[in-house]
Amino acid sequence: MTMTLHPSTLPAVLSPVLTPFKEDGSPDAEALLKQCQWLSANGVGQAVFGTNSEANSMSARQKMSVLTALIEGGLNPAHMMPGTGATSVDETVNMTNHAIKLKCAGVLMLPPFYYKDVSDDGLFAYYSEVIQKVGDAGLQIYIYNIPPVTKIHLSLSLLERLVKEYPKTMVGMKDSSGDWAYTESTIKLLAHTGFRVYAGSEVFLMRTLRAGGVGCISATANVNPKAIADLAKNWQLADADQKQSDLDEVRSIFAQYPMIPAMKTAVAHFSKNSEWLRVRPPLMPLDAEQQTQLLNELQKIHFTMSGL
Repeated sequence: MTMTLHPSTLPAVLSPVLTPFKEDGSPDAEALLKQCQWLSANGVGQAVFGTNSEANSMSARQKMSVLTALIEGGLNPAHMMPGTGATSVDETVNMTNHAIKLKCAGVLMLPPFYYKDVSDDGLFAYYSEVIQKVGDAGLQIYIYNIPPVTKIHLSLSLLERLVKEYPKTMVGMKDSSGDWAYTESTIKLLAHTGFRVYAGSEVFLMRTLRAGGVGCISATANVNPKAIADLAKNWQLADADQKQSDLDEVRSIFAQYPMIPAMKTAVAHFSKNSEWLRVRPPLMPLDAEQQTQLLNELQKIHFTMSGL
């Protein structure tokens, strides 16, 4: 049977955009806008304030202020899915309302991740309270499953219950479980409702698209946007598997290092702007030896970030 997914203006590939920081540790909205414009020019939407954005090292006030600056700077909110999940309902509601007011196409919402071993009823109550307090028919939530970080597993029965209760609001998910069987099960279970599944890595891009998912929201879309967006667009062509293999090669180089400082090293190098090396504690930049090693490995495969 043909699946009709929820209509959306969001592209098939989004980047959880790296956040540049000023010397005082505050986010640099101007440098971030430039980065988002480069991603946009390469066919990739912006999931600002995701994991790779160091979102949980920023306050809700900082994130809302930066989001305003990005959209006032000309970014298209129809291609944006800002992260608005926080451990408190109040912060989540405030950030979500702000994103809706700015006409963002959707929001990416972490579960409340501080308490572990919580019940499905507890997680359902959290999302339910957020939805009711926001109280906006235009709200489009993409639930964010990232158990390697949150240590919280979103069960299929919880997803099914949320979609059944809020069919026009709980419209999709980003699955960063790294567990293909789970991703595939989610697509099979919920695609008939219009639920839009994004893989959390381009490693799963072809499998996701072939199974009926919509694309990926991936760390390395920060550094390799055009190639990932091109595959998402041309995934039914004969050379698609080779292109997937090329993407995997780039990903595997970055994956040998702590991912956020590694990608910031690449951006700093190709933009010739060393301020991009900054990360927020408790993360640390790559040391000089790691930076050299990473850049050498990228050079070997003729990797570049043109136009940055």
